[in-house]
Amino acid sequence: MKTRCFGDRSPLYARYHDKEWGVPVRNDRRLFEFLILEGAQAGLSWETILNKRENYRKAFDRFDPAKVARYGPPRIRRLLKNAGIVRNRLKIRSAVENAKAFLAVQGEFGTFARYLWAFVGGKPKQNRWRSLKGIPARTKESDALSKDLRARGFRFVGSTICYAFMQAVGMVNDHEVTCFRYEQV
Repeated sequence: MKTRCFGDRSPLYARYHDKEWGVPVRNDRRLFEFLILEGAQAGLSWETILNKRENYRKAFDRFDPAKVARYGPPRIRRLLKNAGIVRNRLKIRSAVENAKAFLAVQGEFGTFARYLWAFVGGKPKQNRWRSLKGIPARTKESDALSKDLRARGFRFVGSTICYAFMQAVGMVNDHEVTCFRYEQV
């Protein structure tokens, strides 16, 4: 039996933990997906978002930032009626604004990944947590990322959301040292 840092959860959550969480992501579209999903998760459980993830992919054009950046009021109204996603006006509008800001960062840095990974010196930070209770909700790196993203026009990117994003995309390895995934990522 595998030891997971999250313990026993749903099969969907276990699959996410085993295959994705903490794996370094340098693909811009995948980074955009996680940025939008982490913002949507604010105030909700990650499992709720995982259950809606496929609906998000369909509703947000497979997370193509160029398409999402062009969403106007009619598309936003349709999204607000989509029961398959979190129907929060501010979160949906922030996804559109974040897409515009994301494209601007790509234009400035060549890729969003190049910009993003600079906050951890280009490689994942390897933590050595014995318990999930020791993992902070935010760090100086997530504070810096949050501040810079907000200055660039991003929304729903507070430091706690940024740290969860950094964990998800492998900028930090926050698997417990007893978790079978710790050494793998």
